[in-house]
Amino acid sequence: MGTPLEPQESDSHVQDDSRPEDTSHPTKWYRSTFYNITILGLCNFAAPGIWGAMNSLGAGGAASPHLINSANALTFCLMILGCLFSSVLVRYIGIKGALLFGTLGYAPYAAGLYTNNRFGTEWFVLFGAALCGISAGVFWMAEAAIAIAYPEPWNKGKALGYWLTYRLSGQILGGAINLGINAKNNQAGKVSYTVFLVFIALQATGPFVALLLNRPSKVQRKDGKQVHLSIVDDPILGIKKTLRLFFTKNFLLIVLWIGQAVFAEAVFFTYLSLWFSVRARALGSFLSGIVAVISGNILGAYLDSKRTTLKSKARYSFAVIAVLQGAWWIWATVVVTKFRHTKPTYDWSDPGFGHAFGVFILLNTGFQINYLFLYFMITNLAKNEPEVIRYAALLRGTESAWQALSYGLNSITIFAQVGSVYLNFALWAIALVPAWLVLRHFGVEALHKEAELGGLDTPNSTGKEEVGVSDHERKLSVTYIPDPVDK
Repeated sequence: MGTPLEPQESDSHVQDDSRPEDTSHPTKWYRSTFYNITILGLCNFAAPGIWGAMNSLGAGGAASPHLINSANALTFCLMILGCLFSSVLVRYIGIKGALLFGTLGYAPYAAGLYTNNRFGTEWFVLFGAALCGISAGVFWMAEAAIAIAYPEPWNKGKALGYWLTYRLSGQILGGAINLGINAKNNQAGKVSYTVFLVFIALQATGPFVALLLNRPSKVQRKDGKQVHLSIVDDPILGIKKTLRLFFTKNFLLIVLWIGQAVFAEAVFFTYLSLWFSVRARALGSFLSGIVAVISGNILGAYLDSKRTTLKSKARYSFAVIAVLQGAWWIWATVVVTKFRHTKPTYDWSDPGFGHAFGVFILLNTGFQINYLFLYFMITNLAKNEPEVIRYAALLRGTESAWQALSYGLNSITIFAQVGSVYLNFALWAIALVPAWLVLRHFGVEALHKEAELGGLDTPNSTGKEEVGVSDHERKLSVTYIPDPVDK
């Protein structure tokens, strides 16, 4: 390794350097990155998208959030293990096989919610949640790695926004179906069980859609570069490398930022189930999804913009997200403190509905833009495609751990009502400085240009040594650009 260099300011358009002059390499539509991201999006719609649709009804559509929050905590605990061992699965069945495997557990989860809603069965909820957790951890890693590695560098932001739109489309569709079925139900309680029959059917299509994805070697990019997403290490060695990557300074510094972003999901869905009528919950699922889609795609397009530098985009995006999140948590803290004493059930025809409902819409929007920004951050940390797989596994595993904690705490009444809002507010506050210490380097060290993996104009801006990456892996993925002092 060369002698560490001081960060160098650069006003040049770093992104423009990453875009090759020839961007019209011939591609077949069924091998293109757009086709593959669309298939990935449809898998996302059928699996976590419909899962999100059920949970966006508040407590999975149940009258009480406690059982469903406990089941979701079990799901996310098992997902941690799934994410950790997912790189081993990729080694043996490939990234496409891992994605297909990951879709298998979602339909049993929906079936568990159906039997609980209709017959009051509780054990099947936990059984379905366990099956979902085993497969979903692998799915989350696989879809994240594909979404980062498949698109051309200059299309990463828009591709991420487009892909995540499908997850929210599941929520929007679920909300629309539920709204149509429960439009006259202005009381608190559970949603109609008919909704879950539609959800089960949609989630059962996931494995068949995954079969339509191209293997990395078959993908045709407009820049002519071949995609490699493979793990060649011995399984035990691969797990060790993933764990070593977790304990690097840069990843540890963003663990709290990941936490403040994803802890919120259980918080605002529990909030919706506690304080709103059935039809208001359906409206929340539908409307919040639309707003989140729009905001996520705007952020994705901005992160791909050629009009400003990577440094500016990283800092401006972080500043806007941080300030908005702070404002929304202040709003949420005020209203839940009040609701704990008044215990309302708001319908859209009630006075005061707007001030209670608006914060749910905004927190849901904040979850989406935080989610996309997390991918932006880890894409800037990864130096090659094996690291993309490992960082994707670490991101989704860390996310699962935080969400397991969140859903577990929200199964406790005091946390469901106020405690989790207070805790998430505190998480946001203490995560700001560590996250800043990482992203302040993005786009600053101009000597470290973007490797062809890069994306969202993603040079490895930290210039650190590649953790746990063998020479063989490096040759399989991207060309390593040495520090000039090494020459």
